[in-house]
Amino acid sequence: MKILVTGTAGFIGSHLALKLLQRGDEVVGLDNINDYYDQNVKYGRLQRCGIIDTLEEGKDIPYGKLLTSNKNSNYKFIKLNLEDKEALMSLFKNEKFDAVCNLAAQAGVRYSLTNPDAYIDSNIVGFINILEACRHNNVKNLCYASSSSVYGLNEELPFSTNHNVDHPISLYAATKKSNELMAHTYSHLYGIATTGLRFFTVYGPWGRPDMALFLFTKAALENRKIDVFNNGEMLRDFTYIDDIVEGVLRVIDNPAKIDKNWNGKGGQVSTSSAPYKIYNIGNNNPVKLMDFIEAIENKLGKKIEKNMMPIQAGDVPATYADVSDLVEDLNYKPQISVQNGVNSFIDWYLDFFGFDSKGNKIDD
Repeated sequence: MKILVTGTAGFIGSHLALKLLQRGDEVVGLDNINDYYDQNVKYGRLQRCGIIDTLEEGKDIPYGKLLTSNKNSNYKFIKLNLEDKEALMSLFKNEKFDAVCNLAAQAGVRYSLTNPDAYIDSNIVGFINILEACRHNNVKNLCYASSSSVYGLNEELPFSTNHNVDHPISLYAATKKSNELMAHTYSHLYGIATTGLRFFTVYGPWGRPDMALFLFTKAALENRKIDVFNNGEMLRDFTYIDDIVEGVLRVIDNPAKIDKNWNGKGGQVSTSSAPYKIYNIGNNNPVKLMDFIEAIENKLGKKIEKNMMPIQAGDVPATYADVSDLVEDLNYKPQISVQNGVNSFIDWYLDFFGFDSKGNKIDD
């Protein structure tokens, strides 16, 4: 297939693009490479995919120009904002995609408290542009990133895709719920198969610098205290990046279908009389935050000093994914353990940021 993957300078998108290429698909990657977090990590992901040769080259990527990877001729990349409707429509018209996986978004729960406009621009305006581009260019297979944050004030665990998600507690979560509603509308009106993916606390090599694992590892190596919110009384369904990507691949290969048993009555939230579906992709095994920190300490061979803090606005105390639909429909369940996943991340972190295996900075 020829697949557009938006957010390919991002964490999940860069891993997904490589997996698609490895199995022989043609991929066009799109990202605006914003400065929400360290752009060198984003450039590093693009370098890994052969879009640039050095991190320094990343600063000179031209806007709106389709670049071809120097490692794989089946991979092209374009720096573009989803809000740029005219340029996006032109890309769709010229490239004629078989499928689209929209992972581009303004990320971060806490950032949405201080920069709400960024979420409306990218996650709402950008997403309607993706839907319109699919509609007008006969793309019938769309999957997109939602988030476990949509569960909001729901306290019924594990989180099921058939639970009510009408009580988000951050604007980020509200935009992701909005994406699901918008997608359903286009599935119903135009027959576009849309699948929303509620990701649960994704971690692993090339991860996001604003996420806990990255922040904790950095602080530990710099002998600084870490801020532990909700006094450590957090449960998170940490999900390793390879497990996430395998789930996304299966969704791309199995577009949403009409649920012939759907009757519009209560309890049938994740399917529809339209070709629409919602999946949780999580490890189905919530881990205490303090145990997650202990996995980092085990790998680094050192204790990390902790600054215990109250829960932050927009955070939920626990996440736990019910993945029964994923197992039933796609015969798949994430399975990589937290300790193995943390070990892989820290090995990558030490290499990328120039530390030896004992966590000592290597002189240039």
